[in-house]
Amino acid sequence: MQCEWSIRPTGKYKTIAIILPNWVGDAVMATPAIRSIRYSYPYAYIIGIGQPHIVYDLYSGTSWFDEIITYSKTFIGKNGLFSTINKLTYHKIDIAILFPNSLRAAIIAYLSNSKHIIGFVRYYRSMYLHQKLYHYRYNSHLVPLPIILDYNRLAIAAGAADPGIQMQLFTQKKYEEKVDNFWRQKKLHSYKYTIMFHPAAAFGQAKMWPVSHFALLARRIVQNIDAAVIILHGPNELHIACSIVEASRSNHIYYMNELSPPSLNLTKALLRRASVLVTTDSGPRHIAAALGRPVVALFGPTHISWTDTFYDKEIKLQVKYECGPCQRRECVNYHHRCMHDLKPDQVFDAILKLLK
Repeated sequence: MQCEWSIRPTGKYKTIAIILPNWVGDAVMATPAIRSIRYSYPYAYIIGIGQPHIVYDLYSGTSWFDEIITYSKTFIGKNGLFSTINKLTYHKIDIAILFPNSLRAAIIAYLSNSKHIIGFVRYYRSMYLHQKLYHYRYNSHLVPLPIILDYNRLAIAAGAADPGIQMQLFTQKKYEEKVDNFWRQKKLHSYKYTIMFHPAAAFGQAKMWPVSHFALLARRIVQNIDAAVIILHGPNELHIACSIVEASRSNHIYYMNELSPPSLNLTKALLRRASVLVTTDSGPRHIAAALGRPVVALFGPTHISWTDTFYDKEIKLQVKYECGPCQRRECVNYHHRCMHDLKPDQVFDAILKLLK
């Protein structure tokens, strides 16, 4: 294990730049740390730098940032790397806090002439950091520990108060009204419960539970519980939702695209009404937790420890094999047993437990 530098920033910061996570789940897990930085420096000018879907959709309704700067992975253009650097240079950043472990994030902060840069030492970026934090290792291997705690370490290193572990998100009136209309159109108020599914995973195929399992689970839910099922999906995942609806052969199962084109803002508004969410280890899992909704999380190739949030309304299910958790996007053994052998009956029992 390596120790962090004992150096801590001193003085009052006038301008703080926070480079935000790129993955939805990570961005939700960063909310306690971001909130703590905002509350600890109420008079600082805080700039959030991130992908548009994170800063404008996921974080909409928050009051943590005085300014938002979006960036893309290109070098030139309105939101390119050089444009981002120029915008930050203009603000004369006192301290930059790097939530992503990428080399790109460190270069953005460094070339913006940030006076103090805090981040974890990863991917050859040590030379760009003024205050270096280290992930815990055992025999040179990273120890799987909750990312939410690493984000908290960044906030504390910046002089903020201990953030705690309460994640937080907000919904917007426009999307709440859309969901209210959907509820009326589909007469969802006539059901006692609304169970939501999120079957996809941006990380890759290995995280996904079989469509046939989701269909069997949906059928068992509507046959045994006074509940409707709503399937959440992203813009490129409609085919997965449609496959589940078709395979389930039930009139009590709906999908998000029947309401409006998918977005994170709409996902938040829907999840706020979920009796239980059944999801892969993906962004909506953390969104639901941040909104206080019960969650059944389906794990296969990933370490539960990496994304644990200590949420007391979540049941985590995982079938363990010698080959895992492998952290791979595709099953190298081509059997994908870690997800296939997680049966719908186990998930149904977990749903019943959360509904009690």
